[in-house]
Amino acid sequence: MKRKLSGLLGALSLVVLVGCSSHHHHHGMMGGGSSDAYWQKGQQDMEGLINRTVQDPEKAKGVNAYVGEIIKELKESREQERAYHRQLYTLNTSYTATPDEFSKIVNEANIQRAQSAAKVLSLRFKMKDLMTADEWKTLSDRMVSYSGRYQHGSTGAKTGY
Repeated sequence: MKRKLSGLLGALSLVVLVGCSSHHHHHGMMGGGSSDAYWQKGQQDMEGLINRTVQDPEKAKGVNAYVGEIIKELKESREQERAYHRQLYTLNTSYTATPDEFSKIVNEANIQRAQSAAKVLSLRFKMKDLMTADEWKTLSDRMVSYSGRYQHGSTGAKTGY
């Protein structure tokens, strides 16, 4: 059970670590170009953590490639989520819009979110398979402590996005 919890925390930390740029952009604190820079910074930070943790350089390269794929998926998912929000905002301006029209957009967004989460989870397991149990635990622990840098305005337990 402890191993499962550690793995879950590691995956969640990765999402928090690399997903933070969209949080800023969504709230208008950064422009589109800065958001890309923030994603890149998160990826560089992860690469540093991985290179310090994974002993075999070839495996570290593979782990970093999976992290890159996860970041790409998270970025694409965030953009799709924004598009669904824009559709809802536009639909909301229509006085005659029906509940079914709203439900259709919400359902499509939920399906997209579930598909993206499944892809990230699959990549997480591929990433883990390249690492030893000790490397995974070390990386997970480092990511949990490091992710605090990416949670703004948060106090107490590090649970939010």
